[in-house]
Amino acid sequence: MKAPLRETSTDYRNPYRPAAVAALNGVGRWLARVGIDGPRLEPDALIGAARRGTGLHELGDPAFREPLDRLVESIEAEAELHTLGRLITRSRLVGTLSNRLRAEAEIHSEPGVSEQRVDDPIVIAGLQRTGTTLLHRLLAADPGLRTLASWEAINPARLPRRPWHRRDPRIAKARLAEHSLRYLAPDSFAVHPVEAGAPEEDVLLLDYAFLSTSAEAILQLPTFAAWLEQQDQTPAYAYMKRLLQLLRWQRPADRWVLKSPHHLEWLDTLLAVFPRARIIQTHRDPVRTLASFCSMVAHIRGLFSDRVDPDQIGKQWSRKTARLLDRAMATRDRVGAETFIDVSYYDLVADPLAQIEHIYQQLDRPLPAATREAMRQALGRNRQHKHGRHVYRLADFGLTGAAVEPSLARYRDRFGVRHE
Repeated sequence: MKAPLRETSTDYRNPYRPAAVAALNGVGRWLARVGIDGPRLEPDALIGAARRGTGLHELGDPAFREPLDRLVESIEAEAELHTLGRLITRSRLVGTLSNRLRAEAEIHSEPGVSEQRVDDPIVIAGLQRTGTTLLHRLLAADPGLRTLASWEAINPARLPRRPWHRRDPRIAKARLAEHSLRYLAPDSFAVHPVEAGAPEEDVLLLDYAFLSTSAEAILQLPTFAAWLEQQDQTPAYAYMKRLLQLLRWQRPADRWVLKSPHHLEWLDTLLAVFPRARIIQTHRDPVRTLASFCSMVAHIRGLFSDRVDPDQIGKQWSRKTARLLDRAMATRDRVGAETFIDVSYYDLVADPLAQIEHIYQQLDRPLPAATREAMRQALGRNRQHKHGRHVYRLADFGLTGAAVEPSLARYRDRFGVRHE
């Protein structure tokens, strides 16, 4: 008899805390009560720490500085970080800047990087929870296609390889990050698995310009989120292209496969930077996907803060979901149908390989028997509920289907997306 599947918590206002983390946060609260606050985040200090840690100075295009300033200001004013959340956030920001420093150094030392052709990616750009991870991992099984591994996203530039390193030291760092996340938030793997060797979303490469939406997903940052929507994303996509060239130079392949819901909001910019891209848009009941994504945001925010407000998350991401879909439809109207391939989540789940055949036909790409078999094996490795069952309800976020449906109806009608 099989043991029942572990189900994710829906008590979002009371995030899971390992005993050691609860104790650390308790010490931080006590120190704050007696007037001893933790160190504030400050952009110049973060940059200085990254430069000292790497021994490097050149950070590339200075366009990153205003977004960094805005992000840090919003974190300090709005994120309500607990002690560990502050330590993790500082480490992430210094790490991001350190990676920029290392990437710039490697790019400048290797002339072949700038010659790498990356203007024709296959881009999976569906809403969250629409089968994008399944599709991404199937395409990753094609040896001629290149996906971003989690260990590369965390460290795009190479690290020094010592004689005792049997493989790329970036892999060990990513495994440590994976194990740390499993310890701090075990439910998160049932929501969205982050595995060191698996394909990862390239929104993490946009983080290096401090212009991605990942910050507002993991932290409460309403001021930064509103500012970000008004910005030109060209510096972020241009820097992502630079990093994709570096990564392709390190590990060559015919063509990149990218994947992130972020792209739906900025398809015009993506196509300006990658003019030969083909976009695969996955489709599923947006009311259903909204509930699932709100749950994911709530679980991740609990890593950083003791104050997780499900109603705020529901309000923010219901509006954001409608914005993503509306902007994507506007771009499709301007660009034309030939750039896009539409895939139904329901068809993908029912017969994944049939949808792969459809995609490859649209791409005019051969699908050899060996590649088909590799994809079958990938299906076995990526079975649903491998890490537990993700439980979520729209009502937990102060939302109802009737309330959000009007803003999503035009999308649903255009693509014939059924109600679940």
